[in-house]
Amino acid sequence: MGIHKYFQSLSDLEGIYRCPGVFKYQEHSVASHSFKVATIVQFLATVEDQHGQKVDWKTVYEKAINHDYSELFTGDIKTPVKYALPKLRELFSQVEGSMTQEYLDKEFPQEFRQVYEARFKEGKDRSLEGKILAVADKIDLLYEAYGEIQKGNPEPLFFQIYKEALTSIVQFNDLASVRYFIQVILKEMIEEEITSHSRIKSITEQLLSEKNTSSSGDNQA
Repeated sequence: MGIHKYFQSLSDLEGIYRCPGVFKYQEHSVASHSFKVATIVQFLATVEDQHGQKVDWKTVYEKAINHDYSELFTGDIKTPVKYALPKLRELFSQVEGSMTQEYLDKEFPQEFRQVYEARFKEGKDRSLEGKILAVADKIDLLYEAYGEIQKGNPEPLFFQIYKEALTSIVQFNDLASVRYFIQVILKEMIEEEITSHSRIKSITEQLLSEKNTSSSGDNQA
């Protein structure tokens, strides 16, 4: 019992791969995903900070670093399965929470348990830091799908993942960091002169057009 087991478990996250059961040219582990999300979170939070938002940097980093630790117990569930039904997603969340709590009670010394209970909880809440985490998580998912499409992976699932990730991102358009991502970073992505991106450009422009039309209708209402 002790923090030794916790430190040791971090290496196990390197052996848990995302989007299991689907052919991929490049594997992405939960450990590498957590690092990428933390890096993206840092940038998004910087944009928010420069636009006058008060960012709790300690909280935003803790949310990013720990957001997928519970997958140590459950592995990564296929995205279409996890999101097939809201109830199913809720059940997965409950299982992860229960197993994480059991792990904390068994392995963590009492004096650190309460702190890590808070750190290992679902971080995607309604706070600014929670929204930043939710967006960063989807941005990395979008780039994972984009990378497979770019390499010529014929699996249709990656177009679906790209579309679902972008749809989720644009829902946070009230954030300055999301507007920057859409107007600058995403534009750079789809304007790259690579033939295989033509469908990505079409999907992206269609989703953004639908979002703009919806926003215009809301304003008129």
